[in-house]
Amino acid sequence: MSYKLTITQKPTYLHAIVTGQNTRKNVAGYLEEILRECTDRGCPRVLIEKRLEGPRLGTLDVFKIASGGSGRARGCFEAIAYVDESDKDGLVKFAENVAVNRAIPVMVFSTVSDAEKWLQEKDRGGTQQYAPADTIKSPH
Repeated sequence: MSYKLTITQKPTYLHAIVTGQNTRKNVAGYLEEILRECTDRGCPRVLIEKRLEGPRLGTLDVFKIASGGSGRARGCFEAIAYVDESDKDGLVKFAENVAVNRAIPVMVFSTVSDAEKWLQEKDRGGTQQYAPADTIKSPH
């Protein structure tokens, strides 16, 4: 495989950092590996920090990965915070929508700090969905 997955146990969640090449096989591989780690450790909350290099995946690949993985992950997670600082074209947000529509509790963030804040809110029992500062719109 041409990716490296580093997992750190935090007090209430796992922090997974993935580096390497951005390919369909690698993305599907690290997501399966994270699912397995969370299941084995009994940890239903995870922060995934994606640091892959190379061309972005196509829309169809993103859909297939998100919809296929959602079936295997359903019921395994309380919260998935997914950080992709390079989501300029909205494909990661599209993957979030696909997963959420399949009952996966995932939210995409552009920074680790925002993802951590959301997970901390979940730890306090908050049910309100967190909106990163860069997506909050003023009522004016």
